Amino acid sequence: MLTRRLFCGCVAAGSLAATSVRAQTACEIFTPARQKSTTPEQALALLKQGNERFTAGKSVNCDLMAQVKSTASGQSPFAAILGCIDSRVPPELVLDQRIGDVFCARVAGNIADTDILGSLEYATKVAGARAIVVLGHSNCGAIKSAVDGVKMGNITALLANFKPALKTLAPVDGHRDSHNAALVQKVAEANARLTARGLLKHSRIIADLVATKQLIVAAAMHDVTTGKIAWLS
Repeated sequence: MLTRRLFCGCVAAGSLAATSVRAQTACEIFTPARQKSTTPEQALALLKQGNERFTAGKSVNCDLMAQVKSTASGQSPFAAILGCIDSRVPPELVLDQRIGDVFCARVAGNIADTDILGSLEYATKVAGARAIVVLGHSNCGAIKSAVDGVKMGNITALLANFKPALKTLAPVDGHRDSHNAALVQKVAEANARLTARGLLKHSRIIADLVATKQLIVAAAMHDVTTGKIAWLS
């Protein structure tokens, strides 16, 4: 019995130690040196690990005010996220990242216009981020509006950006209506992929960084019912 107790105690201690090490690593701010030593593949892996912690209920708690002070004189984020404005998909939370870790650009339907492209060029070429993730999500209101052909103020011009994704639909996808959940999901996934590809097509800077293996661009989809992120590319 004593042996069993000692064994259990060691396992618990080992688990706590592992948790402590993980928290220490996750809370370590990204300095220019740490950012530079992070490969694009490692940057993407860090984001994937963050979502795994988030969905497992094991998000790391850090001293955020300490990070505020540590990053006050400069920042070296390792990744940039292009996400939707949807309140259910805050990138830093669903990817379990903290102050100074990632750049976030958010616009309805995670599209990339000239301003977004310029922002991502700054995040990567100037500020050194090693990965860009276009993060779409399920049950997206912007996608639903595009499917329904909504016309309203400036929203009309915004929804025009989803025409390429809408063109991926086929008769087999069923009636084009926002109540067709499978169809809406297909358009959302197509939009995330097309936006990611468009970054390379419309930005020579981003394309060159990818070609020289200084940057990786990926598309992903967040499930608002589970919190899990599916990586599309």
